[in-house]
Amino acid sequence: MALKSMTGYGRGEATTDGRTWIVEVRSVNNRFLDAKMKLPRDYTGVEDRIRKMVADFHQRGRVDLLLSVTGDFSDLVDVHINTGLARTYKTSLENLASQLKLEDPITLTMLAGFPDVIVREQKREDIETVLPFIVEAVTAALDTCNEMRTLEAAALVQDLSERLVAFSAVLDEVEKKIPDLLEKRELGLNDRLEKLLGSVALDPLRLAQEVAVIADKTDVTEELVRLRSHIVQFEGMLQASGAVGRKLDFLIQEFLREVNTMASKINDAEIAHMMVDLKSELEKMREQVQNIE
Repeated sequence: MALKSMTGYGRGEATTDGRTWIVEVRSVNNRFLDAKMKLPRDYTGVEDRIRKMVADFHQRGRVDLLLSVTGDFSDLVDVHINTGLARTYKTSLENLASQLKLEDPITLTMLAGFPDVIVREQKREDIETVLPFIVEAVTAALDTCNEMRTLEAAALVQDLSERLVAFSAVLDEVEKKIPDLLEKRELGLNDRLEKLLGSVALDPLRLAQEVAVIADKTDVTEELVRLRSHIVQFEGMLQASGAVGRKLDFLIQEFLREVNTMASKINDAEIAHMMVDLKSELEKMREQVQNIE
């Protein structure tokens, strides 16, 4: 199972006997799975079933699902004739006509127009009967959304892979400059000591100790080793399956921690600019990782 983005859209339909069930699914990134359902009033009984279906497709993210139904609902309508009430209306009209000496005929249309003579009753949907069609529409919508999420994740993986290559290239440049930086600092220390001491001979042992202190403060070997290990882990996660978004986000934090440590150890203008480039690349990667499930 390939990586998936948390952003997607899907639509599904199912039709039978002149009625169509339409499902729309929209998903965006979120730390946890947050599924929101909007169903017709009579369909609340299937909400738990639909929620479980959503959970089968989405492990994280905000998911909004809308279910609607259109078409012919005549099978859900019952019409009842209140014959007793109609007879009462007729008798009353005949009495009124007699009293007023009117000869207007009493028609069926006239009686049907009186309140409650013809009663229209809306029946509830038999959910068990239509459930297969609801499931079909929901599945189609989730499948379509899943395809979009997979495609977007592929684009994210491509972008992250390219940024990781760029990050590694800058890291290589930093590593190459460390020996020159140490040599430059050693020469700088030597020059400062000569100016301070004048003609007084330098103690080679003391100078070696100072140089060792400088080298130790500037040594970023451990950070470089850990960063290269993180790069390998990151590459492996991009090729993995399942929900790795949180792991990638955590790993980005570890990247930033090591880069910040390196920046604090290396007090050099040129390398400082490279550290900024590394941090900038990591921030862009972090933004992309936020969209991976």
